[in-house]
Amino acid sequence: MPYAQADGAKLYYEETGHGYPIVFVHEFGSDHREWETQVRHFSREYRCITYNARGYPPSEVPADGALYGQEHAVNDVAAVMHAAGVKQAHVVGLSMGGFATLLFGLRYPQMASALVVAGAGSGAPKAVHAKFKEENQTKAAKLIAQGWAGELAEETGHSATRIQLKKKDPRGWAEFMAHLAEHSALGTGLTMKHYQGGRESIFDWEAGLRAMNVPTLLAVGDEDGPCIETNVWLKTVLPNAGLWIYPRTGHAINLEEPAAFNRACQDFFSTVERGRWTLG
Repeated sequence: MPYAQADGAKLYYEETGHGYPIVFVHEFGSDHREWETQVRHFSREYRCITYNARGYPPSEVPADGALYGQEHAVNDVAAVMHAAGVKQAHVVGLSMGGFATLLFGLRYPQMASALVVAGAGSGAPKAVHAKFKEENQTKAAKLIAQGWAGELAEETGHSATRIQLKKKDPRGWAEFMAHLAEHSALGTGLTMKHYQGGRESIFDWEAGLRAMNVPTLLAVGDEDGPCIETNVWLKTVLPNAGLWIYPRTGHAINLEEPAAFNRACQDFFSTVERGRWTLG
């Protein structure tokens, strides 16, 4: 199994297909396996790279909380690319991974040819940011103590922005829940404490975002309430971004509507690659 050496952790990654590279960055409740429908689609024409974040086996699970957080997350994308010999790629991220993908555009613009930022922005608005961080600190302690058995997993799977997956695709939801139960309590707990519960508000990045010219597709479901305001705002500040909102869809947009999500990404990549994304 290939591993990328990042700062303080080895990261497991997989490659499928040949062609221009796409790197997929998973969300908090998932791992690299939740990109399967995207890999099956895009690996026909692209080189697809998925990986597990630090704290998600078979990637290493550091016991030191200082080895988690937003800066590690964004640098880990670069570490995986370096290990795979990739100088530039399209980067696709969901939720926590979407946050890292957007930050990657700020920190490593020369390595990103296009960004798909999906379901990002939960807890970012200033009015709710402090409460969001506090709630994640509380959940982190509970997660480290109890793991994913029972209550926490059920609470996640039946939340207001995830119940849509269960209603649309019960089999896919069951697979998501099975994967969730396999996650490391320590790794995800420390991720929640130091990354989810310690990250900045996207609104703090306004100056940098206004200057970022990496082609960006913002993707959000219209029932992903905590993320809609942030994505509408991002559309107003990012000079080279488009906003795609899909109806009757919650947080896990790539799992709920894989065909529509793949098609939107495919159209976006095609337009970028033909040099027709930037208007003007």
